[in-house]
Amino acid sequence: MTHIAPVAVDDRVADVAAAALWADAADAPLVVRRLAAPPPERRWTVLATPGREGVVFTSIGADGAGHVDLIAVDPAAQGRGIGRALVGAAEEWMRAHGAAESRFAGNPPCYAWPGIDVRYTPAACLAERLGYEQYRVAWNMTAGLPARYDEAEHEADLVKLAAAGVTVAAAADRARIAAFVREQWNDKWAWEAEQATGLHYAFRDGEILGFAAWGARPLWFGPMGTAEAARGLGVGRVLLRRCLADQAAAGQTSTQIGWVGPLRFYSRAVGARAERVFWLYRRALD
Repeated sequence: MTHIAPVAVDDRVADVAAAALWADAADAPLVVRRLAAPPPERRWTVLATPGREGVVFTSIGADGAGHVDLIAVDPAAQGRGIGRALVGAAEEWMRAHGAAESRFAGNPPCYAWPGIDVRYTPAACLAERLGYEQYRVAWNMTAGLPARYDEAEHEADLVKLAAAGVTVAAAADRARIAAFVREQWNDKWAWEAEQATGLHYAFRDGEILGFAAWGARPLWFGPMGTAEAARGLGVGRVLLRRCLADQAAAGQTSTQIGWVGPLRFYSRAVGARAERVFWLYRRALD
């Protein structure tokens, strides 16, 4: 039987993730570091084989469910049952921390992916072989950088905002923006806003009207929201485009818009296309 035990997050963990997650090799080390610095109240651990041939990040969600946040097995060690052993060890850890359900699903606000990317077919097969059921589908959109959009529409948006007395700027006081996000939406988005690489907001007469962030999940865009009182002014489009301009300036040639709801908005605003599909799995823990 493969021995699985808790380990510290080190370069070897990041290397295994990069080697195994071929569709995310470029940002896998960043994702590993992100998962290793979750909100302070989160219960989580990293389990691995003695030689770090396989690793699994697992955590407990706010609702008490367990999550397999990231699982990776070095390609040279695949086919030896390591993946199954890692999931088994993660489930044991979940049970020990009171979880009655295990999920292959993102655990916001600090997550790697919404679920299992359908391109990682062996991971989906493993989940199904272990008795997990697919209960939801999520998707990302991809936007090329620099973003493509109608310059005339963008200028019209800026004129409309100026006429309405709305200013858009990079956030200097993140705590204040986070408080707004928490009041308007939820704690999870507020944490992401504070952790983001870039954060922009719109305000009028000192009142915050909307925000947009990028880099809370490394290299991805989001979250973003506009207060009901400011909807229809084009605040969202302007904030989105400012964030994507930041990402382009940082050297990115594309960005993922994670866990998308409004396909039409992002498609029209920046030419984004639906691309990555994720299956979310769960099963009751005996």
